[in-house]
Amino acid sequence: MSQSNGFQDFMDTGEAMVQILKSSKADDKLRIVREKQQCFFEQHWDTKKTITQMLNDVVQCEDKASQKLLDMEEQKSQAERELDSLEQELQQCTAKSQDMDSELQFLQRELENLRDSEQELQTLQQEVDDDTTEVIPSAIYVAQLYHKVTKIKWEYDTEPHILRGVHYGADLATPINIDTSVRSRCSVSDELWNFVSTEW
Repeated sequence: MSQSNGFQDFMDTGEAMVQILKSSKADDKLRIVREKQQCFFEQHWDTKKTITQMLNDVVQCEDKASQKLLDMEEQKSQAERELDSLEQELQQCTAKSQDMDSELQFLQRELENLRDSEQELQTLQQEVDDDTTEVIPSAIYVAQLYHKVTKIKWEYDTEPHILRGVHYGADLATPINIDTSVRSRCSVSDELWNFVSTEW
């Protein structure tokens, strides 16, 4: 029932009361007016209760909607924080992966260099082995031949510019100690040839 209809009923009731007072049947009409007035107040009370309940329901709905909105905002903020954390972790992992890739490439280059060095060492070792097999026996032979001819036994643990040894002649052993840094090669050669016997 709208407010204008209620007011109209109230006016009608007032006019009815005036008519009743003017008529001779005032008690009956007064009772009817009271019943109508009581019915009107009951309807008014019911309407007020209904409207109050509706307003309370609306307030509760608004509260629930507001709380839900706040919860959703909190969830959104939490999701954004988690996303930021994941992005930072991804950046760290990417940087670490790049560092590891660089280190892996460096280690691969080092491994290749080591393999190349190992190959070079194997080649050099093979050359040394070949030289040892061919040269050292011939060098030993030449040294033995020189010893047989010159009768000189050399010391090999001297300084680079010192010639030291012993000449074993027919009668006696003569020590040799020559500093090649202060003498010419010809002078050294002549002195050494003087130890060699010319008798065949």
